[in-house]
Amino acid sequence: MQRHLTTIIDIARQLGISKSTVSRALTDHPNVNAKTRQRVLELAEQLDYQRNQLAISLLTNQTRTIGILVPEFISYFFPRVIISAQQVLTKAGYNVVICQSGESYEMEVSNAHTLLANRVDGLLVSHTKETRNFDHLRTFQRKSIPVVFFNRVCEDMNVPNVTVDDYRGAFVAVEHLIQSGRRRIAHLAGPDSLPNTRNRLNGYRDALLHYGLPIEPELIISYDLTLEKANIYINHLLNLPQPPDALFTINDPTAIEVLKVCRSRGLHVPNELAIVGFSNDPISELVEPGLTTVVQPVDDLGREAARLLLNAMEGSATEMPERVVLPTQLIVRGSS
Repeated sequence: MQRHLTTIIDIARQLGISKSTVSRALTDHPNVNAKTRQRVLELAEQLDYQRNQLAISLLTNQTRTIGILVPEFISYFFPRVIISAQQVLTKAGYNVVICQSGESYEMEVSNAHTLLANRVDGLLVSHTKETRNFDHLRTFQRKSIPVVFFNRVCEDMNVPNVTVDDYRGAFVAVEHLIQSGRRRIAHLAGPDSLPNTRNRLNGYRDALLHYGLPIEPELIISYDLTLEKANIYINHLLNLPQPPDALFTINDPTAIEVLKVCRSRGLHVPNELAIVGFSNDPISELVEPGLTTVVQPVDDLGREAARLLLNAMEGSATEMPERVVLPTQLIVRGSS
């Protein structure tokens, strides 16, 4: 049998005080005697009183809910960012609704509409590799709902964002390979629709030019971030008449796939092929040999994104949206 839903009227009747006083006590209104507030809260807990959040949101025009929209949960990266952001947002008194799009633009649009329908107060978003039209996210702006991008950003939307220094991270990674004696360095890049892909590619190219090495188009391959395609292109590079002596990859899962291919082909890493990844996934130090990689400050990324959104929602954001770029660091392990 369904339990009776406790209301403000029930609490007021049992305590012999007005409904308005009970309501103010439950919403932590300052004009309520401390002893009365304590009596109300204790009885509310005993009766398992649940606030009507829908009614409160209609009155205040706030749901105290934040939407977080990410492209995937397969890698460790996005869950880690979400955890860090959620810690900041929860401490500030917000609930979080998380949607992942499976790298599908259509699913991202659907998720955005769902978050709008649930009247979120703000949105943290990292878009899919397929996203080129951002009208579904501009709708939040038109409705005065603050939006903050992280990691994957829309450069055409004038909103705050936080990224890592992809260019510098890539430059230092390739510089390390060059200083280790490598001269034919290949790059497996991500989709060119993503700004971080372009920034890492530019860092790769500029490092080669800085050290007087040629940029060879046959050694640069952009792909869709699936490991199936990565495997095909890794083997393609290794089958070239003059195969590369080093490989810098867009991320660690790709670099680990390179390690697997080398093992299957009997190639020695790093003597025959040096490998550097990007992101410092937890598994990167567990594989053999350990993976040299560029560390992204993932936890800081989540915290900064949450901070930027809270500032925007509280009206303390500056007229020029804040753009935060976090530093990266190279960790050298056995693969290079």
